[in-house]
Amino acid sequence: MKKLPAPVFLVAALFLAACAPQTSSNSASDKDDKNGTLRVWLFQEVGNDPKQKVVDSVVTAFEEAHKDTKVDVEYIPVDTRAQRVKAAFNDPKSAPDVMEYGNTDTAGYVHDGGLLDITEEFGAWPAAKDTDPTAKQSVTVDGKIYGAPFYVGVRALYYRTDVFRELGLKPPTTLAGLVSTAHAVRKARPDLYGLVVGGAYTYGAMPFIWADGGELATAKGDSGGYTSAIDSAAAQKGIKEYTSLFGDDNCPAAKCAGFGGNDTVTAFAAGKAGMAIGGDFSHAAVEAGAVKGKYAVVPLPGVTAGSIAPAFAGGNNIGVLKSTSHRTLAVQLTEELTSKTTQAAMFDAMGFLPTFKDVRDQAAAKEPFVKPFVATLAGGTKFVPASAGWSQVDSSLVLPTMFQEVISGKKSVGAASQEAAKKMDDAFGSAG
Repeated sequence: MKKLPAPVFLVAALFLAACAPQTSSNSASDKDDKNGTLRVWLFQEVGNDPKQKVVDSVVTAFEEAHKDTKVDVEYIPVDTRAQRVKAAFNDPKSAPDVMEYGNTDTAGYVHDGGLLDITEEFGAWPAAKDTDPTAKQSVTVDGKIYGAPFYVGVRALYYRTDVFRELGLKPPTTLAGLVSTAHAVRKARPDLYGLVVGGAYTYGAMPFIWADGGELATAKGDSGGYTSAIDSAAAQKGIKEYTSLFGDDNCPAAKCAGFGGNDTVTAFAAGKAGMAIGGDFSHAAVEAGAVKGKYAVVPLPGVTAGSIAPAFAGGNNIGVLKSTSHRTLAVQLTEELTSKTTQAAMFDAMGFLPTFKDVRDQAAAKEPFVKPFVATLAGGTKFVPASAGWSQVDSSLVLPTMFQEVISGKKSVGAASQEAAKKMDDAFGSAG
């Protein structure tokens, strides 16, 4: 990891301090203290030291630029974040000023009244204009901005170069070609899954739905609400295409119906599959596996030759809690933690894909493995509905249940998708 020079951060911090807009009054606290202690919650990574070194550099520069301010960073486990965040929203005295959060949590946190509207400051931030549109969408609820994107993650197609060479295969250029290639691998090499898939791998299945013109849900005009579209004809076509991959001719349902994303990547890394849908964040795990030096990555193909299937744009954001009594400082620190310089350093340290296009292009120039993921982002990505109801849809496993009912033969695509649509509409309705 390259050590970041503190002066770079110091100059940026001073510049932001000089050009920060006047604070607005939507904070739950009526205070905007210009000194004191800022509390920050960031996610604990599996290997956290490189991340902490980058953050420490940002904090050191920030504290030097604000002599009477201290920054207290706590790294919290991702698995228990829901309880910690809920407690923080209910008890502002225990809440941090600044917090990292998963981008699918944005709408729910806004609904709960926990995140601060920083639309004005984000609009005045010079770097904001270069933010990836989908990443910006992930901090936007009802047209207002509630944080800054920290990094983005997308999935692409990993494939075994040695197996493809042995069988005389080329990487598929269409979704239909992907299915036929998976069958070809399985037929020639029954010891392998052709394309390892998972009935609980929601984000691996979504590109099939989107590529066929389907949507998860559609917005209800200007009301901010959503109506499920998972049972539309286009969405059903994608569901059928994805679930057709569960069978003895590719990935047996008895094994694969319960697989999630981690299971599929693990199987590929262990040399048990010809192909897998994995993220840029899966690269380290695959490199550490049995297929090191025997695989490559291309964008997941779309319906027509040369097209790219829309991928889910995952990742994390950093936002300010509404209860902060240090609004101006908290927003400035958020901008520093998500700046171009910091995101470039986080890529070097952790492999996190930057949310700024120019920084991402620089990363791809340095690391060839990033190129197919950058191409996927450039091809157009999708995000989940910006509704507090999405967390209920996600946590109650509405989509995995739908896939698994089809895979098991318990329900037709039409019946399973209609039931899923009803559950989604109930969740969206309960969220308001």
